[in-house]
Amino acid sequence: MSAETGALVGDSAVLEATALPALIQALRDEGYEVIGPTARDGAIVFSEYGPADSLPVGYEDSQEGGRYRLIKTAGRRVFDYVVGPKSLKEWFWPPRQPLWTARRGGRGSYTIDPPDPKVAPRRAFVGVRACDLAAMAVNDRTFDNGDFADPAYLKRRDNAIFISVDCARPAATCFCASMNTGPRSSSGFDLALTELEDADTHVFLVRIGTEAGAKVVARVPHRLSVESDLERARAVVTQAVARMERSMVPGIDALLKRNFTHPRWTTVAERCLSCGNCTMVCPTCFCSDVKDHTSLTGDVTTRVRSWDSCFTLDHSYVHGGALRQSRMSRYRQWMTHKLSSWWDQFGVSGCTGCGRCITWCPVGIDITEEARAIAEGDLTQAAE
Repeated sequence: MSAETGALVGDSAVLEATALPALIQALRDEGYEVIGPTARDGAIVFSEYGPADSLPVGYEDSQEGGRYRLIKTAGRRVFDYVVGPKSLKEWFWPPRQPLWTARRGGRGSYTIDPPDPKVAPRRAFVGVRACDLAAMAVNDRTFDNGDFADPAYLKRRDNAIFISVDCARPAATCFCASMNTGPRSSSGFDLALTELEDADTHVFLVRIGTEAGAKVVARVPHRLSVESDLERARAVVTQAVARMERSMVPGIDALLKRNFTHPRWTTVAERCLSCGNCTMVCPTCFCSDVKDHTSLTGDVTTRVRSWDSCFTLDHSYVHGGALRQSRMSRYRQWMTHKLSSWWDQFGVSGCTGCGRCITWCPVGIDITEEARAIAEGDLTQAAE
């Protein structure tokens, strides 16, 4: 069935699970490099797919504070893991990115070369979760901000399409439902898949979000969905929400603003290693550093931007010293910016509830637990 005969933007279709390789090939036929989930080094990460690569089947993950384990099962489900340590961030805002290169010329002249224009190939990202789609929408506000927009980010963004997957099972560290960012993808996708499996069937409901998505579906054997398919997909999401163990306290942005001197900041700082793991795995943290690298001859200089973290002492350095010298002040800066002052900057929360900061914290600090502790001891309420 072609897109013209039924599978249009806003419609949904059903694909057999066996058709997923054809879907990946259809993306290639449309001129996209395919970036998909891969089981590597004991975790699920995004990587570029070669002709022989395929989606990881039968994997589950076990996550808790400071703990991640990838488990291979005998099952046939394709997307039963949740999120790994890497998000889409590194593909759109690389950990290390040359900004320009200056070369010395004759008679005191010089030339400045921009980055390689090939940094923005057409890419299709397969298996993206709702929390990471929401993170891309947050990043769009950060990097597409008028006079200070990042042109390299925008090029990569314009050349990308997203095939998302609704989560059937959350990790123990997930809290996207309380952040209104999942487990169902609501926007930002070109195609959205929901895996439906029982004893007799194994199919995917596919929601079509854009014309680009419709063109891909047209290349793959499918049928239009019926109401029973939609009911099964809704049940998958409902069950995932019911199984979510963590949640963020309501009104967290205002709560943190009025509890700047709460004693909990000192308590959590006693555990925090100030390692920055939470900022590295976070899909929206955007702190960076810029350094110039000059050749030994002095003829060539490259300015490079690299990821940084508000947990490093030098991040708040100004002439005379660092503003946030204690671990307490650095943890408070991260959490209050992420959940509170981000609203003032960008009109949205900087957290999408993916839970990575909990899983990959070496000492298992739980941002939802810290928020709840501050809420329970709200200084404003205590004063009243």
